[in-house]
Amino acid sequence: MANGLYIHIPFCASKCPYCDFFSGRGTPDDAKSYGETVLRLMQDYPRLTFDTVYFGGGTPSCMDAGILENILNGAKQQFVILPQSEITVECNPASNLQTLAPRYAEMGVNRISLGLQSAVDAERRALGRLAGAKEIEDGVRLFQKAGINNISVDLMLGIPQQTPKSLQTSLEFIDSLGVCHVSAYMLKIEPGTKFDELQKQGKLTLPDEDTVCDMYLQTVEFLEAHGLAQYEISNFARPGRESRHNLKYWTLEDYLGLGPTAHSLLHGRRFYYDEEMRLCDEDPGGGEDERLMLGLRLKQGVPREWIPADISLYLKNGFMAENGKNVHFTPKGMLISNAILAEWIG
Repeated sequence: MANGLYIHIPFCASKCPYCDFFSGRGTPDDAKSYGETVLRLMQDYPRLTFDTVYFGGGTPSCMDAGILENILNGAKQQFVILPQSEITVECNPASNLQTLAPRYAEMGVNRISLGLQSAVDAERRALGRLAGAKEIEDGVRLFQKAGINNISVDLMLGIPQQTPKSLQTSLEFIDSLGVCHVSAYMLKIEPGTKFDELQKQGKLTLPDEDTVCDMYLQTVEFLEAHGLAQYEISNFARPGRESRHNLKYWTLEDYLGLGPTAHSLLHGRRFYYDEEMRLCDEDPGGGEDERLMLGLRLKQGVPREWIPADISLYLKNGFMAENGKNVHFTPKGMLISNAILAEWIG
């Protein structure tokens, strides 16, 4: 079975106030040096076969396309990158996409993940996003024109100034784009971020929990009605456009992550690179509890016999549903899935 390859790009033009991913500003020389470092790391993992490659970050699109191309070409020389592999690049619409879109297509990139977060410009500014909805739409059209039609956008729920009405504006905007995939995440205030600081100072106003839950259900209902089926707790896709790379994480297939804070699960071993690029081992992965937890994030669910509890009340009250021999959380159940799983896993 083929593996997934993740390459972390730790550079951003600016730091968003909600982001706790490892990233920062870098010079062109920093980016060039980093690309060479990734190529050296690849040499430690001979004879691997991949059918997905994912450039995440950070903001890969703020790096010179030639460096990404060198990394991708290096991967093709060091590893077996199967034909028809899914090759994704995360992009910021504030980048020079008019130049990047055709360049990425020439490199063999066939999937784009674009940072939307919101189509309401005031909400985008509150999130520290530099581009507006017009730039988002222009970016999608540029990639489509270049022949990259497998496009995903990120949507955030529970952000400053957001209401069910403004969320509806974002959802209708997404529908107008004709994209193939949506990742819809609830905002989580991470320690050490600017939002964390503002919240502690009482300067951050967010929608209340009940409103956020309603907006999640609103999102599921809208996207499902417009051809984007929910296949994971936060992810929606048109048929055949599910993220093949991310599915590897959720189904515990092997993947290799290169770069600072990039994690791997390879041949039963979990490890990661820390922020200083030191290789660190983690606890072994793939146990029954982890398989249950990740499997229940997916709409396909898990065999009923995997669950060490009586779930009849969850089925009766609409928190879970049956899918053949499998069971899965409903959208309502996904809102409280962490609490339910804590009872079963401990």
